[in-house]
Amino acid sequence: MEGLPILSLMMLVPLAGALACLFAGANAARWIALGATLVTFALGIVLWSNYEIGGAQWQFTEKADLFAGFSYALGIDGIALLLIMLSVFLMPVCILASWDSIEKRVGEYMAAFLFMEVLMIGTFAAQDLFLFYVFFEAGLIPMYLIIGVWGGDNRIYASYKFFLYTLLGSVLMLIAMFWMVAEAGTSDIPTLMQYDFPAEAQTWLWLAFFASFAVKVPMWPLHTWLPDAHVQAPTAGSVILAGVLLKLGGYGFIRFSLPMFPEASAQFAWLVFVLSMVAVVYTSLVALVQADMKKLIAYSSVAHMAIVTVGLFAFNVQGLEGAMIIMLSHGLVSGALFLCVGVIYDRLHTREIARYGGLAINMPYYALFFLLFTMASIGLPGTSGFVGEFLALAGIYQTSSLVALISTTGIILGAAYMLYLYRRVAFGGQVNEDAAAMSDITAREWVMMAPIAAAVMWMGVYPESFLAPMRADIAVLDARLAAAAPASDAQLAPGTPRAEAANAVTHDSAAEEGAH
Repeated sequence: MEGLPILSLMMLVPLAGALACLFAGANAARWIALGATLVTFALGIVLWSNYEIGGAQWQFTEKADLFAGFSYALGIDGIALLLIMLSVFLMPVCILASWDSIEKRVGEYMAAFLFMEVLMIGTFAAQDLFLFYVFFEAGLIPMYLIIGVWGGDNRIYASYKFFLYTLLGSVLMLIAMFWMVAEAGTSDIPTLMQYDFPAEAQTWLWLAFFASFAVKVPMWPLHTWLPDAHVQAPTAGSVILAGVLLKLGGYGFIRFSLPMFPEASAQFAWLVFVLSMVAVVYTSLVALVQADMKKLIAYSSVAHMAIVTVGLFAFNVQGLEGAMIIMLSHGLVSGALFLCVGVIYDRLHTREIARYGGLAINMPYYALFFLLFTMASIGLPGTSGFVGEFLALAGIYQTSSLVALISTTGIILGAAYMLYLYRRVAFGGQVNEDAAAMSDITAREWVMMAPIAAAVMWMGVYPESFLAPMRADIAVLDARLAAAAPASDAQLAPGTPRAEAANAVTHDSAAEEGAH
């Protein structure tokens, strides 16, 4: 393994696949894309199995100086490793999900997905500030095309809104990056993570980065592009948008905002808490009244990601670990829920909840998978959702019991809208004949759903596999934040033990008697 540039190789395989897809016929493009994503996933498994837990903080590093201080520098820690694994795991599933449903311009579609995989891996592995920016922003382009070319009826509006929202936030971040490099004299991310920027500058830098990451997460009130993008995107586009692209915002907070600007993060923690509390309650209530399945799941994504932002700014290990696990869990579960919508959309071509009902009768296996992912979304113990939400809420409770209380309502409302959705789709009478005539999931759909179901259960039953790689990195981040951590409302005033208090009383009375 020594000396093998595995990260570059993981980016080269899908890049070569993307170029091949552009020149291949429809069927060949599908197989090339599936092959390229499976090879990249295999390389991902090699990466994870060779990652040394407790070893150096940055592993698999590669560096080549290019021009004018811009260098091609890659390397990962445990946090980046898990997010890269999530990306390469979901990609073959996306290709399978698009196998039959995409009929026009198949080669270009597959190329867009493979190119997006290159950019996602690059974003998580970049160790140079400007290299990160290039990958982070370029990821918009294939997604914009996927929504704009292969999306629904209102796709042009949705793709423009997606592009403009996410781009405008990032212009401020670029200006901040130029200032940081001029101040610190380097664009190396690991060095900048340890660099102490002046406190007054941190405020402005934090706000500039926040403008970009808050749109990506998305945080309320910058979330309005997300339901439109999800509803218009093809199924696989929704899977990758919910599964990986929303995680770029959370990753940005962990990699930049918190370690580089700890004082400003503490100063603005209240802002993050207020926006997240509004998002948890408001978007959950909005999800409750949706008639369109995709819109419901899109709003639920905003509510789940709000618990991530709350956990990140809890300034303790549980909050940070919980936020990371929710990001991984949400990536799998919301991706799987969008697949569940896609499966029945392919058969009936409608996302309206009222058109279904009683699917458990004619599609029992489908209903079973859908139930598992519904429960994981709610956070049932034994599924991945529980672990992350429990940790994140335990972390935030140490910082603010009020924020913990309001965030917990999100879980209660989450159970309400997800179970309500499931009851209307899978249970009840079979009112619509066309829905009652649908066939159960095919072998291809089994292959899409089963691995995600297995991963969700694995993360729920044995979360240590996912906590171990990132534990050291989160401890480093926690140590960096410790000095700046805001005051908690959970500071208990130590009382005097009873025996000591009783002794003090008898001692005082004896002293008084002696004085008489």
